Amino acid sequence: MELEIKNLTKTYGDKKALDGFSIKMTEGIYGLLGPNGAGKSTLMGLLTGNVERETGKILLNGTDIIKMGKEYRKQVGYMPQKQICYPEMTLLEFMGYMAAIKEVPKKDKKKSIEGIISWLNLSDVRRKRLKTFSGGMLRRAILGQALLGNPSILILDEPTAGLDPGERISLRKLIQEISGNKIVLLATHIVSDIESTANQVILIKKGKLLSCDSPEILIGETAKKISKTIYSGYVSLEDVYLDFFKDK
Repeated sequence: MELEIKNLTKTYGDKKALDGFSIKMTEGIYGLLGPNGAGKSTLMGLLTGNVERETGKILLNGTDIIKMGKEYRKQVGYMPQKQICYPEMTLLEFMGYMAAIKEVPKKDKKKSIEGIISWLNLSDVRRKRLKTFSGGMLRRAILGQALLGNPSILILDEPTAGLDPGERISLRKLIQEISGNKIVLLATHIVSDIESTANQVILIKKGKLLSCDSPEILIGETAKKISKTIYSGYVSLEDVYLDFFKDK
């Protein structure tokens, strides 16, 4: 599977949110890093179909996603940063509602929902209202709805935001488990989440692609650069971030 973005441009007024952005992605986890206003949200909006493009193409296995229409949207699962507000629904009701929106076939719906809930370790609370859930439980539920219909592309926006360290680690492990045959785009300001999870790191600034490489390669290149200046110890992806975005 290949998702190719070719020369994508999007402007808001006189500001270019994306400026000739191009990249190819295959199965694996891609961490998306950049300062505020870099174009991350616009890119995710274009990939989920919530933002209309101006120029450029988005191709899934060589076919433009606009031509694919509903068939493309069925292959995309989206986990938003903001909580989906259905506090009075139980987890089963919420998952059933989202499955209906995603047009999951009725014959598959119950088995799919129960399977996802079990995998997320939420079976014991499946009949409880979402308003009673802890932050970690709610983030797992939001990830669960993104998995309905077994999408081949997952867009995760700040999936571990607001979680304590233990919950963050738990959710990161779940994301790694599901990434084997999917393209996962993980956008976050928590750099350590990407360093421990992503196969590739996309660095974006002012709507332009600066680099896309493995965390190991990016860290190695940064280590060579900063060891000649002010640093002589352990180098992390946070150092890579600071080096690329020191002039935001």
